[in-house]
Amino acid sequence: MRNIFIAVVACTALAVSAVAQDPALPNSRTRLGGTDSQQRISREVLHNLLMNPWYSVFDDLEYQVNGDTVKLMGAVTEPAVKNDAIASVKKIEGVNRVDDQIKVLPPSSMDDGIRRAEYRAIFGFDGLSRYSWGAVPPIHIIVDSGHVTLTGFVDNESDRNMAEIQAKSVPGVFSVDNRIQVAENKRTKK
Repeated sequence: MRNIFIAVVACTALAVSAVAQDPALPNSRTRLGGTDSQQRISREVLHNLLMNPWYSVFDDLEYQVNGDTVKLMGAVTEPAVKNDAIASVKKIEGVNRVDDQIKVLPPSSMDDGIRRAEYRAIFGFDGLSRYSWGAVPPIHIIVDSGHVTLTGFVDNESDRNMAEIQAKSVPGVFSVDNRIQVAENKRTKK
């Protein structure tokens, strides 16, 4: 049952992210004219990154597709996440070059403690706990030398603000950069 739940959550995250990464959308990170080949590559890159077995809530991977080149960006806690991301993207048909700009965060017991505390503060809050239900939650917590960056997507501005408030409540944090985006409501208002 747990595997089915994880598969459903992963497919849902993939679908939500694919909409967020759609080349036809004006603020998309993959907007480059949107050829069919680029759209296919973009979908496959997203799928491969999400299926990385080491990818967690404490990692943030982003990408841009420009023709046959994929630019990988973000920050990860383990070199294995970076290496697997690069290797999986290189295998995609039509990708001839991978521009690696992924930062591997330095090991730090202080940062590890902050990561755990941030996770508890954000996902332990009643209004935000629903975001922790997936294998890889839509809110990502990046900690680099005591500085916290929040990335990902939430349903509304209130949740975005609450995640920032909760993140700032953790002792030992020097700063919080809230880069969480609000997923647009696709329903039309009447």
